[in-house]
Amino acid sequence: MAKRIGIMGGTFDPPHLAHLRISEEAREAFRLEQVLFIPAADPPHKQGRPITAYRHRYRMTELAITGNEAFAISDMERRREGPSYSLLTIRELAAQGDAELYFITGMDSINDLHTWYHPKELLSLCHFIGTTRPGDPGDLAALQRDFGDLAGKIDFLTVPGMEISSTDLRERVRQSRSIRYLVPRAVEHYIREEGLYR
Repeated sequence: MAKRIGIMGGTFDPPHLAHLRISEEAREAFRLEQVLFIPAADPPHKQGRPITAYRHRYRMTELAITGNEAFAISDMERRREGPSYSLLTIRELAAQGDAELYFITGMDSINDLHTWYHPKELLSLCHFIGTTRPGDPGDLAALQRDFGDLAGKIDFLTVPGMEISSTDLRERVRQSRSIRYLVPRAVEHYIREEGLYR
């Protein structure tokens, strides 16, 4: 039987507790053997916007997942030139073996999936787990219009409401406000020691 691997991609600028909780909820609900965190090296949806250097985002993500044996991290997008398209990452992972891949993302991204780089090929290579808030079941009809039978590869997972955003965290640090209990303690220390987001 193929291993089930979750993929948690993102800018992780910085990684926070909602990233970790969502990943753990998905791991448990879909019986994933591992969740692989893949920081984006050159996120195509943030072209022209300033983002923190990759080495800091990678290290913060590494610190954030420490202690969970089911969580791992990969720098595969840093080793590839050009924009960090999810399709290229999933193609590379699919070529490595017979693992069943589950891409974990929020409903805002699921709703925009039709704008992604070759989304139908992406859906043909992996499952998607769209995380929803309680009372927000997701618009399955719209997905079926966009993707036909491939929409069946998108599952929904209701997760506890955790209104944490990396944008807000960066602003809190800029304003010298506390981010304690919003990010792992090790990430909080790293941000302070490296003087990030000031």
